[in-house]
Amino acid sequence: MFSGKTEELIRRLNRARIAKLNVGIFKPAMETRYSRDCVVSHDNSSVDSIPVHCATEIPELCGDCDVVGVDEVQFFDSGIIEVVRGMANQGKRVILAGLDMDFEGNPFEPVPQLMAISEHVTKVHAICMKCGDLAGFSLRLNLAKERVMLGEKDSYEARCRHCFHVNP
Repeated sequence: MFSGKTEELIRRLNRARIAKLNVGIFKPAMETRYSRDCVVSHDNSSVDSIPVHCATEIPELCGDCDVVGVDEVQFFDSGIIEVVRGMANQGKRVILAGLDMDFEGNPFEPVPQLMAISEHVTKVHAICMKCGDLAGFSLRLNLAKERVMLGEKDSYEARCRHCFHVNP
């Protein structure tokens, strides 16, 4: 979290629009922290989006889009893998943003599979809130155990490997 994933997604989708490409933007309907109908970054950049309950809705809604963006891809079930593969095989540029690890530092499915079938992967890092190094982990600040828990700065802190595992 706090690495600029959504900000980078918005930047890439805006560049596609500048190139006069038809862009479709989707997010899980459960993601309502900042807006129900927009993808919003932590720095308040935003772009209109279509909330979907299931990944299989995306191909029906993206129609003639040249570029398809999906935010918070970790919140979809494994069905997103075939959806993304199908759109890419149709010649659509598919740009995804999501966490690759959960709050326990374990791979956050289905992101590892999506990374494996991608032509390009950009891993962005936050800054460790404890020591200032590059951070790739999200430390949950409460004792909740469910894997999916929406939250912001009050619920999570970015941590480097050392501060996440050795010095929490």
